[in-house]
Amino acid sequence: MLAPARRNVHETIPMKLRCPICKAPTDSETHPEFPFCNDRCRERDLGNWAMEKYKVAVPMMDESEPEEPPTHESTHESADPEPDDE
Repeated sequence: MLAPARRNVHETIPMKLRCPICKAPTDSETHPEFPFCNDRCRERDLGNWAMEKYKVAVPMMDESEPEEPPTHESTHESADPEPDDE
């Protein structure tokens, strides 16, 4: 039985997508501006970033600080605390 053919680790797999600007088909093997179909669409995308038309999502919580585990203590505080007897 023959072993399956292995790809070279440094070999790239060709990709076929649609241009994010004009939706024209693009191919990583034939379009030097990939994933864009041409230089014009690549520059329009850059302009969109410069004009802040795109936003990078912000994490919902600060990942640098670990979340505190929930406590099972019940904290019932009354609105009017009882006065201390002295």
